[in-house]
Amino acid sequence: MKNSLFKTAAYFSIISFVCLTISACNKQSNSNEAAAQLPPPEVTVSKPLQKKIIEWDEYLGRFLSVDRVEVLARVSGYLEEIRFKDGDIVEKGDVLFVIDQRPFRIALDRAKARYELAKKDFDRAEDLRKSRAVSQEDFDSRLQEFRVAKADLDQARLDMEFTEVKAAVTGRVSRNLIDEGNMVMGDVFNSTLLTTIVKLDPIHFYFEASEQELLKYIRLDRSGARPGSVKNPNPIYVKLQDEKEFDRVGRMDFVDNEVDTETGTIQGRAIFDNKDKLIYPGMFGRARLIGSGLYEALLVPDEVIGTDQSRKFVMLVNADGKAERRFVELGPVRDSGLRIIRSGLEPDDVVIINGLQRARPGTPVTTVEGTIEEAGEDKMPVFGKADSDTAKA
Repeated sequence: MKNSLFKTAAYFSIISFVCLTISACNKQSNSNEAAAQLPPPEVTVSKPLQKKIIEWDEYLGRFLSVDRVEVLARVSGYLEEIRFKDGDIVEKGDVLFVIDQRPFRIALDRAKARYELAKKDFDRAEDLRKSRAVSQEDFDSRLQEFRVAKADLDQARLDMEFTEVKAAVTGRVSRNLIDEGNMVMGDVFNSTLLTTIVKLDPIHFYFEASEQELLKYIRLDRSGARPGSVKNPNPIYVKLQDEKEFDRVGRMDFVDNEVDTETGTIQGRAIFDNKDKLIYPGMFGRARLIGSGLYEALLVPDEVIGTDQSRKFVMLVNADGKAERRFVELGPVRDSGLRIIRSGLEPDDVVIINGLQRARPGTPVTTVEGTIEEAGEDKMPVFGKADSDTAKA
């Protein structure tokens, strides 16, 4: 009896399992059929934007003064007076320091007396020479004494002048490094540094370009697409760290004559107006230098660029209506957010610009027409001509 019950239970279990399996297979089949009936995913597409542009190369650099002067004592003595306030704007020729003049005034008076005596002796000898009443030896001796006395007088006057230490350039003066009452030295090999002055307007901007960039500029120059900055004051644009736009316009005024063997870079320099004296020497700035001639480029939004390991790609829709991956070579990103495509893309290609997450390579997609736009046109700046008043500097 028990064996019969066990056989009956086993039979019903097998029947239940078979029914459940059949039911699951039917559900899976229905799901696949439903998926097959779904329409292809919808994506927004557009042809790449064709536009005439110029490319910009960006550099990080530092502003430095056109003139930086170390104000040194040129005669020795006690510092008597300071005639400026720390950080003042001083004009060329302004008296900044006065060294005790009393010993130099005494030396000047003494030199004047010697000179006057020597001059009288020389004049007398010159009169006697006309009548041959003085020997050539005596005449030469008095002439030499006169010349020495005159040189001593000139030196005494110069030393007296050097007691007033004057600004050699117009600019901003630093703090006084020596206080009144201290002894300063004016020896050629041991002069006391009193302060420094930096010229603020105009101001230089220094930056480094790579050897590859240098070669590019040389080839552009030789092809006629863009003149080189070695001989041409090409325009350059800069912004400070708290500025958003490259609104400050200057001109190139120097490119070094050799590539640094340690860094593989070459130094360039530009000059900028600084009439408002906002820029201090030592500040950093970001500059833009024209990096190409005017040419027609293909542009796509930067956000549609995908990455496959080290390669970049965009998603297209081919003639069969299927998504397709296309590997491309990229150029720089423009301020508008559009990316320059160097190669790999054709003007008539249909690029997916929205709905990328729904597109899979080789699968059909439904397309909706979109557009890629960028306001304004790039204009080639006038080369070989300064764009600012720095031309007068």
